[in-house]
Amino acid sequence: MSPLYRILSLAAVSALLAACATVPQPLQGNFANVTTASAQQGGAGGTQVRWGGSIISTEPGQQSTCFYVLGRPLDNQARPVLDNNNTQGRFVACRAGFYDPEVFKPGREITVTGTLQGVVTRKVGDYDYAYPRVDANVVYLWPKRQMMTGYPYGPGWYDPFWGPYWGPGWGWGPYWGGWGGGFYAPPVIVVRRR
Repeated sequence: MSPLYRILSLAAVSALLAACATVPQPLQGNFANVTTASAQQGGAGGTQVRWGGSIISTEPGQQSTCFYVLGRPLDNQARPVLDNNNTQGRFVACRAGFYDPEVFKPGREITVTGTLQGVVTRKVGDYDYAYPRVDANVVYLWPKRQMMTGYPYGPGWYDPFWGPYWGPGWGWGPYWGGWGGGFYAPPVIVVRRR
């Protein structure tokens, strides 16, 4: 089987799996399309939202635990999208009970559903930041993303379109994809037995 055929097959299977992606049952429902920026201005109190992002800090109290979160857009599974250039402001979500800060560590991804309950002002450095507050009925901690290893160019995130045999493809040349980039066929090694 040719390398190109394998890659195309992998892409087709990935597309089928992505099409079958569903939102976890606790996060399903109908929610308002309210952003953290618009919630900071007020007037959205009582609105049902589903927001997610990366935990900044987890602060347990006597009756509830509050999660300070850097908001991110959600994908088709309601999981925060990993894109440092596309954040959606900060928010705080509080839920009754104790949630261990050693489990809900900074950087972990969560999605919450709940009701907007005004804003809470806290310092971010010397700046007074208005966090929209969500009275959460669901706090969904996502499993850590697994890094793939075992590829010829070492551990890390695997991108099938970038690596030792793939590149940006700057025009056409002696290799498929062009000069200085594109697909370079791996060397063929022939071993003669004597």
